[in-house]
Amino acid sequence: MKIAVMQGRLVPPWNGHFQSFPVGRWKDEFPLAAEAGLDAIEWIYDSVSEGDNPIGSDAGLAEIRALGDKCGIAVVSVCADYFMECPLARGTAAELEVRFQRLVWLLERCKIAGIERMVLPFVDNSRIENAEDEALAVQVLGRALGYAEKAGVELHLETSLDPKGFGSLLAKLPHPLLKVNYDSGNSSSLGYDPREEVAAYGDRIGSVHIKDRIRGGGTVPLGTGDAEIPVLLAELFRLGYAGDFVMQIARDEAGKEAAWIKHNRKLVGDYLQAAGFAGEAKR
Repeated sequence: MKIAVMQGRLVPPWNGHFQSFPVGRWKDEFPLAAEAGLDAIEWIYDSVSEGDNPIGSDAGLAEIRALGDKCGIAVVSVCADYFMECPLARGTAAELEVRFQRLVWLLERCKIAGIERMVLPFVDNSRIENAEDEALAVQVLGRALGYAEKAGVELHLETSLDPKGFGSLLAKLPHPLLKVNYDSGNSSSLGYDPREEVAAYGDRIGSVHIKDRIRGGGTVPLGTGDAEIPVLLAELFRLGYAGDFVMQIARDEAGKEAAWIKHNRKLVGDYLQAAGFAGEAKR
């Protein structure tokens, strides 16, 4: 089990984006993550900065590995925000094929980098709204799983579906490499009960995004919103969850990111210990 941070949270937001690949500052985050007592970074691959992302070149991947080894910070996951901006289950046939081939390419990059999982967002612009969207998502994911097998990369789905709907979707895709990315903030914003969610698909949860949101609203500092994080963690501990936790918390004052992440790393550690995860991290 690793405690990670979403890429870009340790430095000021790039070009005004709340969450994006931090062009020009990504190297700085490795020593900052180590200083904050973290184990890993969840990499971001998005459309606004794809040309600047080192994951796209062998030289870039070598630099990522070298920095990770030097600082003791792993990159074990990619948050593929590209597919939130360019949905895999909504668009023309030509658009969908281009996006699918980008997914295949990104899986291959993950294989080369030794990255173990990819988070695929089906939220906001890429959310599943109806039976047609779901049928297309099942078709695309079923096709993608063959490539995921070859790459040895898990696909973790982040959706806005309610517990019953998400459970139904997962039942149509029983592949061991297809798992759930549980986002505590998104669930609290939508008013979902973590007990019901864990009951519906807890055995498929492979990774967790830790953040807090107000019901029907945006991201707020941990403990000030409607996310029932202690309840969620207690339920996960009861199930024997052994996956990673990725801090995707609200931003604080620009320029003070590293101190803010360090503060929240301690808070998350306290949450985990209270839930029973006594050996919650290597640091």
